[in-house]
Amino acid sequence: MSTFPDPTRTPDGPAYEGRLLDRPDEEVVDQGAPFDIRTLMSRRMVLSIVGLGAGGAVLAACAPLASSAASTATSTAVPTVTSTPVPSATPTATTAVPAAEVPDETAGPYPGDGSNGPDALADSGIVRQDIRSSIGGGATAPGVPLTFSLNVLDMANGDAPFAGVAVYAWHCNAAGGYSMYSSGIQDETYLRGVQVADADGRVSFTSIFPGCYSGRWPHIHFEVYPNAAAVTDSANAIATSQIALPQSACETVYATGGYDGSTQNLAQTSLSSDNVFGDDGGALQIAAMTGDATSGYTATLTVRVDTRTAPTSGSMGGAPR
Repeated sequence: MSTFPDPTRTPDGPAYEGRLLDRPDEEVVDQGAPFDIRTLMSRRMVLSIVGLGAGGAVLAACAPLASSAASTATSTAVPTVTSTPVPSATPTATTAVPAAEVPDETAGPYPGDGSNGPDALADSGIVRQDIRSSIGGGATAPGVPLTFSLNVLDMANGDAPFAGVAVYAWHCNAAGGYSMYSSGIQDETYLRGVQVADADGRVSFTSIFPGCYSGRWPHIHFEVYPNAAAVTDSANAIATSQIALPQSACETVYATGGYDGSTQNLAQTSLSSDNVFGDDGGALQIAAMTGDATSGYTATLTVRVDTRTAPTSGSMGGAPR
């Protein structure tokens, strides 16, 4: 049963928060990702008007989304892809600027972005901060708590915080399986979500520490899109890359229960031998990590994205990536 209020009946059809539904025969919760994204942006505008500023916008992004709709059929079309430069902004004093643009990497065979079948980005509810549970109910992925954040910088605009970009992040569960693909969890959508960068270019996700499966260093996938509406088509991504998790934290987590096989798999690979991070040992992709296996970890990575260069990756391979 939906947890959202019933739509309001109007002469033009059912509406929610004053906006007509994209799918009038469906419940508010089933209106789709474009519906969620427009609601997110609408709520941020309201918060800005009442003076909550960027802090209020972050809270709005973290809240469960319901719906908003335009009154025409063209409202769901993806607009022209453009970046959102912030000419007056500069990186914060605490942000260390990496030496180069974040490397383009494969999205792997399990992106769930519609590029090879399953498409979580079409699901109502994909714009969320807490990605531990499947969208709209279902299973919750167990594991050591992990909060991971990305600070996105706009290289084409002097490394200003890349406010307004949307980041889709996904990773495997503690057993090394990917929702929507792996055996037994094809119907789950956990450990996948979208967030929109705040004025500081920052997005954050609440999740669990991913396991280590054979052949790969522990990692988190992400795609950067130029704006919130662009996430409805994976071809709009302006960067595709991965976060590498520090070895010491991995060893500690995998020594706890629930990560069967991860310790052995980790011992059989390294950052230098990994088929993704091996080019430079993950120098631009290793997250800064704090915390412990009891209370949970926090991982942070600053990434530079250059919209003046065409993305060179994002393709899927046959092996686990």
